Amino acid sequence: MAALELSQLRRTVDRMVKAAARERAPFRCDECGLQVAKWVGRCPECQAWGTVTETSAPKTTVSAGPVSAPALPIADIPATGAAHRPTGIAELDRCLGGGLVPGSVVLLAGEPGVGKSTLLTAAAAKIAQTGERCLVVTGEESAAQVRLRAGRINALADDLYLAAETDLAALLGHVEAVEPSVLVVDSIQTIGSPAIDGAPGGVAQIREVAGVLTRIAKQRGIATVLVGHVTKDGAIAGPRVLEHLVDVVLSFEGDRHSRLRLVRTVKNRFGPADEVGCFDLTDDGIDELADPSGLFLSRSIEPVPGTAITVAMEGRRALVSEVQALVAPSSLPAPRRACSGLDAARVAMMLAVLERRAAVKVSAADVYTATVGGVRLVEPAADLAIALAVASAARDRPLPGDVVALGEVGLAGEVRPVGGLAGRLAEAARLGFRRALVPPGTSAATAGITTVEVTDLRAALRVLNDSVSTPRPGNVAHLRSVPS
Repeated sequence: MAALELSQLRRTVDRMVKAAARERAPFRCDECGLQVAKWVGRCPECQAWGTVTETSAPKTTVSAGPVSAPALPIADIPATGAAHRPTGIAELDRCLGGGLVPGSVVLLAGEPGVGKSTLLTAAAAKIAQTGERCLVVTGEESAAQVRLRAGRINALADDLYLAAETDLAALLGHVEAVEPSVLVVDSIQTIGSPAIDGAPGGVAQIREVAGVLTRIAKQRGIATVLVGHVTKDGAIAGPRVLEHLVDVVLSFEGDRHSRLRLVRTVKNRFGPADEVGCFDLTDDGIDELADPSGLFLSRSIEPVPGTAITVAMEGRRALVSEVQALVAPSSLPAPRRACSGLDAARVAMMLAVLERRAAVKVSAADVYTATVGGVRLVEPAADLAIALAVASAARDRPLPGDVVALGEVGLAGEVRPVGGLAGRLAEAARLGFRRALVPPGTSAATAGITTVEVTDLRAALRVLNDSVSTPRPGNVAHLRSVPS
C-alpha cells in the first residue's frame, strides 16, 4: 500500500510540474515576434541568431482610461501641422516629398563613409540659417571632428547646436535645454540606456531608443532624423520594427570609387515612395545634381564599337545612361564574363539570346560589360542596349551616335514593352538624340525624336548597318526581322 501511494504521489507531482511548465511564459523572438515553447539559438521563422528571449506574459485586463484628445471627424482635423518645411537641399527635399514635416521621424541608412553625416550636417546648417534651431547629436565622432567637417563644407550657423553623447538620458537632456525644431541623431546604433537590457546597437536597445525618440518627436513636434547602419547585405541593421516606427526611410547608396551618390526613398508617409535624389561628393562637401544625365555618358567625338545608349528610370527620374561592352578572343576553356554596374544574370541571358537567336558568336570570347559614371542598371529596359552593345563589339561596328535603345528582350528574342516610355523619350530628345529603338505597339511619340519599332532582336541588330532610314522627327518607323 505504501508503494502504491508513493507511485500515485509521484504521478501527481509530475502532472503539477508539467502544468506549471505549460503556464510558464514562452520564449519570444525580438525580431519577428514568433513565440516558441523552448529557447533556441536561431529563430525558425526569420532565421535571426540570438533574438529568442524569455518573456513574461501576465494575464491582465485593460480597462478604459483617459484619452489625450477627443476623436474628431476626419474633415475637421487641420492639416497645417503636417506641412513640409524645405531643408534647402532640393534633391533631399525631392526624396522627402517636399521637406521635413514637424513631428516626423526619418531614418537615413547607408554604408560607412558614403556621406550620410556630411549630407545631414549641410542640411541642418541650411535649416539653422533660416532661424530655426537644429541639434546634432553624434555618438560616433567627437564634437571637434564634426566641427572640422562643418567648417570644411561651410556648414556653420548660429542656431546649429552640436553635442557628442551616447546615453539616451543625456540626449533627452540636450533636447530639453536646446528645444530644437530639427534633431539629428548620428547614429541610433550608438545610443543606449543602462535601464535597457543589452549593449548599445542590440535589438532591445535600438527598439527602445527609437520608440522613445519617436514619442518625443510626436509630442513636441520635432522633425527627427536618425542615421542607421546597414548589414553586409545592404539591409538596415536592427529589428524590422525600426522601419515600421519611423515615417520616412531613405537609403543612401554609392560606390566608394565614384563620386555619384543616390538617396533613394524606400518608405514615405508624406509623399511618393519611389523618388531618387542625385548628389556629387566632392572635397568641399556634397553637391546636388539637378541634371545628372551627363555623368553617365562618355564624351566621344565619333561613335565607338561596343557602346549603346539607353534611358533608365530611377524612381520617377529618367537618366540617359551608356552601356559599354568589349568582346575579345579567349584562350581559356571557360571564357571570362565580367560585369560592372549591370546585373550579371541578365547579361548572361543576353549573351545566350544573342548566340541562339541572332547568330552573334560570343561563347568562345571574353565578354566585359560596364556602365559609365558608376550608375547601376538592373531594370529589364536596359536589355536591348546590352545586347546591341555586345553585338556591336563582336562585329566591330559602332552604333549611330543619335540612337537610344529601350526594351526588354525575352528568351525567344522578342522585344517587350517597358514602362515610362514617354518620359524616357522626352529625356533622350532633350539631350539631342534623334532616333529611338522601341518595342512594337508603343504610341508614345515625342517631338524631336523618331521612334523605330523593332519586333525582335534580329530586327534591332540591323541598325548596326545604319539601315534605318531617318524619317521626319516625331514620326514612327517600323523595323521587322527578315529571314537569315
